[in-house]
Amino acid sequence: MPTLIALPLLALLIIFQTTLVSRIPLLNGTADLVLLTVIAWALQKRVRTAWQWSIIGGLLVSMVSALPLGIPLVGYSLATGLALLLRRRVWQAPILAMFIAVFAGTLTTLGVALVAVLASGSPIPPLEAFNLVVLPSVLLNLLFAVPAYALMGDLAGWLYPEEIEV
Repeated sequence: MPTLIALPLLALLIIFQTTLVSRIPLLNGTADLVLLTVIAWALQKRVRTAWQWSIIGGLLVSMVSALPLGIPLVGYSLATGLALLLRRRVWQAPILAMFIAVFAGTLTTLGVALVAVLASGSPIPPLEAFNLVVLPSVLLNLLFAVPAYALMGDLAGWLYPEEIEV
């Protein structure tokens, strides 16, 4: 059931991200709602479908982005792996894990994308791309991290109800 919900939810987030959120940039950086959702989902205690959400999100973003096919999938998979590692290590402070995962996940996904774009022969100066795209995107993602974590916590509570002991 949780994997079935991932497809329409992530598809709606991609639509929202490409139509509205991308029109509100900070310098040249924008928030990545799909990345935030995938990370927030992976950090929920009871969730067992984090990798499936990561693959679905990465493939959907691969279809709509101008990046080479599979680059968002690699970035989202690395971010999910980090989030799952943090879920095991920083279990007493989940919001701290969310901030760390969003910071590192955004750097990872945009770093992988920058390497792919540079490898394809684009004349983008790496320092300028870092200052005008990566850093503003990190800031925007950190601003949306808490609402994303709260919403995914509610969804995880609905999809994985706690068992009541009698």
